[in-house]
Amino acid sequence: MSEPMAKLSVLSVQLFTILFLCMTASAVSTLEGNVDVIIIGAGMAGISAGKTLTEKGITNFIILEATDKIGGRIRNTDFGGYKVELGANWVEGVNGKELNPIWALARQVKLQTTLFDQSNLSSNVYTASGALPPQTDVDAVTTARNDYITSLGESLSANRDHDISVLTAERLYGSVPSAPVELALDYFLYDYEFAEPPRVTSLKNTQPLPTFENFGEDSYFAADPRGFAAILQPVASYLKSENGKYVDPRLKLQKVVNKIVYTKHGVTVSTEDGSTYTAKAAILTVSLGVLQSKLIDFQPDLPFWKLEAIFEFDMAVYTKIFLKFPYKFWRTDNGTELFLYADDSRGYYPVWQHLEREFPGSNISFVTVTDDESRRIEQQSDDKTLAEIMEVLKSMFGPNIPEAEEILVPRWWSNRLFKGSFSNWPIGVSLHDFAQLQAPIKRLYFGGEHTSALYNGYIQGAYFSGIDAAKEVVKCLKHGKCLSGPMKDQRLENQSSCTEPI
Repeated sequence: MSEPMAKLSVLSVQLFTILFLCMTASAVSTLEGNVDVIIIGAGMAGISAGKTLTEKGITNFIILEATDKIGGRIRNTDFGGYKVELGANWVEGVNGKELNPIWALARQVKLQTTLFDQSNLSSNVYTASGALPPQTDVDAVTTARNDYITSLGESLSANRDHDISVLTAERLYGSVPSAPVELALDYFLYDYEFAEPPRVTSLKNTQPLPTFENFGEDSYFAADPRGFAAILQPVASYLKSENGKYVDPRLKLQKVVNKIVYTKHGVTVSTEDGSTYTAKAAILTVSLGVLQSKLIDFQPDLPFWKLEAIFEFDMAVYTKIFLKFPYKFWRTDNGTELFLYADDSRGYYPVWQHLEREFPGSNISFVTVTDDESRRIEQQSDDKTLAEIMEVLKSMFGPNIPEAEEILVPRWWSNRLFKGSFSNWPIGVSLHDFAQLQAPIKRLYFGGEHTSALYNGYIQGAYFSGIDAAKEVVKCLKHGKCLSGPMKDQRLENQSSCTEPI
């Protein structure tokens, strides 16, 4: 064979090899077509983003959801013959001067709820010996101090003073909880709300809370056989459904995003099953915990200012441990739905709630733990957790109570698709830092409750954040006003409010 022919033969083999490799790669990674927008995550933020895009005339989008249903951290499961909520469970902020959009959705779908009654909590505190402390002693621990702390938080915001922690405020007041009963009540007031202790939580950005200041002090507990996620139905009405199931081809379930390539011209998103999607823009609504993990490979790497904001903010862990007993042994008279356990160790199985009002005769109760206790419990067996819980219950109600028949321990921190329950605003994070958390990068936009300056950690925060991110995408795609980089602080003041239509 001549030398030219030999070279041609070698070149043919190389071309065949390249063609074969390309065909193989194509079989593994299927490009599923261009769309205008990719929404990553079908929680409240992702679903409200899709609704806003639809209303603004952009319908050529897809929603990639890592789990098998919409709702994100609004999730329930079967337990003891009932549906219990693993994640979001309350509509917080009701009966105030403004209408909470989540409460409007709950009323629209006739969600079954009960008023969260905390009125008699101070008379329902158990010590390790089972004794109940006098109500006057308990009330004296909290009332004046809490009024002072709220007032101090308002003053810091009004005067634009530097932030301090809630614990610092308690020290300034001269009353830092130390006795078991004081610690239990302090836990209920702060950890139970923010899932992190007062030494971590920002005073300026949590006291007073906009959720309660704007929407009202009442909270309603959801206990509906359809699940709390029923509130998503009006928001997701743009998705085609049949017999109560979503069949819209734009909603793609069990698509775990593991790579995002973003430029000033568009975004390419890859999933663990080998699919690839391209779009002019993407809205990323995964949890803050996922952003802090290595689940998604960003190309190029996220800029330092964005990473700094992501890692400055906290992804808290809030765990409700459900138990079913053969019969109830706790009080069920008015005002006893909630009861506290005052242990020497702060946060050790502290806040209890029975479900006799919601599920009469169910004999189900649950205990809430947070933060390091949540992480500790997630790493041990359910049998070990049950043994610890029964020891606590027997110290509260006596040794003759029945053993639990079932236990359910959610593991939000261990779940790689969530890596926690909700975000908390910690000490040291300024409004400017928060603006970095929200800011888009080229054609990649960010949503989720952690990007809501007013309502981070709450469902309404997720709802508004989806609206805000979608509006920015519309400005970019329809009007050429494509923002990129850190937001200015004043833009936070123009976020969607409760006046947005449902």
